[in-house]
Amino acid sequence: MILNFGLDSGSMVPLQANNTLTTSSVVSNYVIPAALFLVTLVVVYLIGRSVLIPLLTRVLKEQGHDPAVRSLAENIAGVLVWVLAIALAFTVAGFEGVIAAFGVFAGAIVLAIGFAAQELLGNFVAGIFILKDRPFTVGDWIEWSGGEGQVEDIDLRVTRVRTFDNERITVPNGDLANDAVKNPVAYDKLRQKFVFGIGYDDDIDHAKDVILDEARQHNEILADPAPDIRVTELADSYVGLQTRFWIGEPGRGNFTRIRSELVQAVKERLDAEAIDMPYPVRTLEGSIELSE
Repeated sequence: MILNFGLDSGSMVPLQANNTLTTSSVVSNYVIPAALFLVTLVVVYLIGRSVLIPLLTRVLKEQGHDPAVRSLAENIAGVLVWVLAIALAFTVAGFEGVIAAFGVFAGAIVLAIGFAAQELLGNFVAGIFILKDRPFTVGDWIEWSGGEGQVEDIDLRVTRVRTFDNERITVPNGDLANDAVKNPVAYDKLRQKFVFGIGYDDDIDHAKDVILDEARQHNEILADPAPDIRVTELADSYVGLQTRFWIGEPGRGNFTRIRSELVQAVKERLDAEAIDMPYPVRTLEGSIELSE
């Protein structure tokens, strides 16, 4: 018996055609799109990193933004460059369905994170506005409803403040962004007020001259604007003279010291001029009954 294991030429042609069709299909459906994806991703990312981000940094620097704002903008721009590169790469490669699915998934993730961390995100956004609007900067002395102190550091989530008792307070940025914050050192000079009380029998004009003379002699009290005095109180035991004066390059330590020196100098001068600085006197009246 003779067995014939050969294949005729007619049976070989379909097999070769099938192999050729399979190879070209793999190349067109997978290899070429993958190559387009990688090339587009790399090109867009390199352009973004070498052109867009340096341009953004230069613009922010020319506009005088804080280094923290520039750093934040660079980080966000870096993330956006990656997102743009991936999106364009998928589009060029013909994978639009992947972008749609990714968008739905990313939206769900962002929504879940938003609900879980509302306060955290609120502080983050508040930090961005603080860094952008600059109601205060590092080194400023600020006051808010929760306290006061000198700003040591401004982060995206919190602001760190050193109190004048050398304590550190970590304040959520949301509290500072949603509250009234006083910045006494925002400008190059600061006005201070103090009420001196003199007796009803004393000469008001003479007392004014004495106080103004002491204020003018202090070398850290500005001559322009000049110190001035107004009668503001007629209290039970004294006439109140509100003294207003200006200091330059204000800081809490400066104004506290200067005010203390002025008050001491005025007190000593008023004593020397025989001008009374009365204190409240209370008279208690009554009777005591004794019974055996």
